[in-house]
Amino acid sequence: MAKGFHKKLLVLNGKVVGQIEYAPEEVSGYPIKGKNIIVMNCIWVLKRAKGHNFGKTLLDNMVESERDAKGFATVALENHLSPWLKKEQMEKLGFKPIDSFEVVNKLKHKGRSFKMHLMWLPAIEKAQPPTWNKRRLLEGVHFCLAHLLYHPQRIEMKEIYEAKHA
Repeated sequence: MAKGFHKKLLVLNGKVVGQIEYAPEEVSGYPIKGKNIIVMNCIWVLKRAKGHNFGKTLLDNMVESERDAKGFATVALENHLSPWLKKEQMEKLGFKPIDSFEVVNKLKHKGRSFKMHLMWLPAIEKAQPPTWNKRRLLEGVHFCLAHLLYHPQRIEMKEIYEAKHA
């Protein structure tokens, strides 16, 4: 496991109902770069546990445990079929979109496009926002089998997403 990687589970009545994963940018699963930032790879709360601000609790715990960070970044999705990592959910948690691009999945739901957003939550005033490598993001991610942008190793094509040009 990479140094600085954190995975925290939210347990309610003895059952895992939520999770957050984050790491410094140099060991994050996303191609996001920035000076002294933390990248949130994943956050989720099961539907049956919604309505208790558990997502905010997980986020607040990350922010509190990473007090030296100048800010927090993640990727959010818009118009994706999955209910996870939605842009509006990240905005509700306090993140703001700072860049985006539209993509089409070459493997599933061919022809259906969705947007990927670079999301930013500064911890200090005038913190330098992060950047991301869009080209690398078109390859998908390899850090989690359940991730919406996961690129299965059995698929030999390098880029599983294609940037959609307006």
